[in-house]
Amino acid sequence: MDTVSILPVNSLGRNFIPEDYLPNGKDEYYFRNIQNPKSKAEWRPLRSDEVNTLIKNNNTSNNWDEILVTDQFDPGQISDSEFFGIIRIGNVRNIILEHHELKLPAGITNSTIISCDIGDDVAIHHVRYLSHYIIGNRCILSNIDEVHTTNHAKFGNGIIKEGESEKVRIWLDLMNETGCRKILPFDGMITADAYIWAKYRDDVILQERLKEITQNSFDSHRGFYGTMGNQCVIKNSRILKDVKVGSHCYIKGANKLKNLTINSSQEESTQIGEGVELVNGIIGFGCHIFYGCKAIRFILGDNSNLKYGARLINSFLGVNSTISCCEVLNNLIFPAHEQHHNNSFLIASVVMGQSNVAAGATIGSNHNSRANDNEIQAGRGFWPGLCSSIKHSCRFASFVLLSKAAYPAELDIPLPFSLLNNNEAKNQLEILPAFWWLYNMYALARNSWKFQNRDKRRNKIQNIEFDSLAPDTVEEIFCALRLLEIWTAKASLRSKGDSTDNKDEKELAQIGRQLLSGSEEHVDSLEILGENMEKSKRKVAIIKVYKSYHAYYDMLYYYGIKNLMEYMNVNPEADFSSMCKTLKCNREKNWVNLGGQLIPEKDVDQLRTDIGVGKLTNWTEIHHRYDALWKRYPLEKQKHAYATLCEILETDNLTKKQWVSALDKAKEIQEFIRDQVYVSRKKDFDNPFRQSTYRNMAEMTAAIGTIEDNSFVKQVRDETKDFKKLIEEIKKRI
Repeated sequence: MDTVSILPVNSLGRNFIPEDYLPNGKDEYYFRNIQNPKSKAEWRPLRSDEVNTLIKNNNTSNNWDEILVTDQFDPGQISDSEFFGIIRIGNVRNIILEHHELKLPAGITNSTIISCDIGDDVAIHHVRYLSHYIIGNRCILSNIDEVHTTNHAKFGNGIIKEGESEKVRIWLDLMNETGCRKILPFDGMITADAYIWAKYRDDVILQERLKEITQNSFDSHRGFYGTMGNQCVIKNSRILKDVKVGSHCYIKGANKLKNLTINSSQEESTQIGEGVELVNGIIGFGCHIFYGCKAIRFILGDNSNLKYGARLINSFLGVNSTISCCEVLNNLIFPAHEQHHNNSFLIASVVMGQSNVAAGATIGSNHNSRANDNEIQAGRGFWPGLCSSIKHSCRFASFVLLSKAAYPAELDIPLPFSLLNNNEAKNQLEILPAFWWLYNMYALARNSWKFQNRDKRRNKIQNIEFDSLAPDTVEEIFCALRLLEIWTAKASLRSKGDSTDNKDEKELAQIGRQLLSGSEEHVDSLEILGENMEKSKRKVAIIKVYKSYHAYYDMLYYYGIKNLMEYMNVNPEADFSSMCKTLKCNREKNWVNLGGQLIPEKDVDQLRTDIGVGKLTNWTEIHHRYDALWKRYPLEKQKHAYATLCEILETDNLTKKQWVSALDKAKEIQEFIRDQVYVSRKKDFDNPFRQSTYRNMAEMTAAIGTIEDNSFVKQVRDETKDFKKLIEEIKKRI
């Protein structure tokens, strides 16, 4: 039960650190002085005339000798305020500070200040309780109920201070509601850190070391003050408790901010707006949180946004993401996630980035389970359509699009770039593989450009692969091709009344490959059924298999050739022979999407080992390892592309003839991409129902332009010209 205690009248502003936790030979201001190492020579006591002016202006202090100022101190700028403990005030001049047309004089009025350091030319007005803070220069604090720091403040980091119990440590329960994948948040954490911690729960040594590394990353002593960087503006807000605020941060109308680190800088200013309540979190640089959002036990990556009443609880939202109007619980969300609409619900999931959750989608209903320990794993590009509903547990390959439906059972979809449809009339699940490539090229091609273009981070700590065709999706395509071959073979045998029991997967794949290399009409006449994709007894129909199969091969060709062309482009001295010699290798089949960065699984395993044995001793060293792996990635990707091309050409090493033929095919595929970008976008302009809202074509053109005006269509056309030109230049070096 909460109680109200009675303390001595002179205790306010003193004994901030309990005596038991004071470092030997140090006083309670020891850490304060470390945090604000301004030279003692810059501070001086108040003169008697200054004290008289302060008293005349209706100010009070329990000890005027404990107020220290600089030589540029105008006591006339301070009125109707109370001061307790040691207060150090920087320059106070008779000037006006302006921010967004709010104009306030420098100085302090109608406020209570307890044991604070205040920078130069700061405006503090109607701050009813300001305690144990170090405030930077040219800050504005106006109309705030409470701003204070406790001696055990952790500023959102998952650590404990001296004398504290493990029970008070803050964990984030990611990916699962039960807490079985919990991690400790810390300032500077990126999605790669969170994923390796939450995913590899069976690596007990890794788990212990990551907890130890995090605890050791911060000073466990008590007594650190809250800080506000230079030119912060905080106005019309209620409670800020144990909050570390970066420079140039703008906070207006917030209800409650508690136990937070808010990163902000002049180049990447963070803004927090009206009605917001944030507790136990880390907020990245350049974030925007507005209009009644609630977030508890969370991390917000750089350049991300919460808007319009969004609720983010026990979740990590990766960089360059936006969540609005919806509920997000117990999730690990990789970079470039979009969830803009009301009634969206996302729970207990790992969503691997470049994703979009539409309005009304309920991702992770537990209605088919007796417990809340289920999960959803969605690869890059996951997009559940309007009012989609899926249940735990599910797994989706990359770039899976769900059509509007209530999917009744668990799903495991290994076919990338596919469209799912719940056909209630036929009582079957339908899957169209390679849908994006075949029918929505505009969106697929634009995605890579869009996510790269929206990455506004100045300091890109988290390395991200934005290209839709990358080693992870290519390996999924290889898996999908084999499954389509096997399922096609089984469908053909069933149609003849033959049994499949006496044939192994290798034989079935060979039969399917021959069928899929033959007649499209024959393949389309078969009822091709997927297996182990839905936890139900109903059919899973794979549609347009022939076109999808060959589209997958075109995607592999394009990936392989495009990356080999990139190698030749960045190595102008290279010829065909030297390229083959450099890139020839066995194909790396196992890749891990580590928070948006693709890393060979063997390197992730080595990383885990090095953390476990103490070779990597802190998060900085771990991040440097990520960076080192990222520097190797372009060549690793090009080697993988070379091996991919060799695989589909059924050779151990490319010949010059194969290389020339592959380049010619790449030109055809690039032209196909150019044309399909145009065609898939043109459908919108040709749609008669869309045209019906306009009086005539002139009005439509004036409102939305024409397909020929579309900037991305123009961009792809230009890219195609450059692509073809590069091909001709590379041919000259064979």
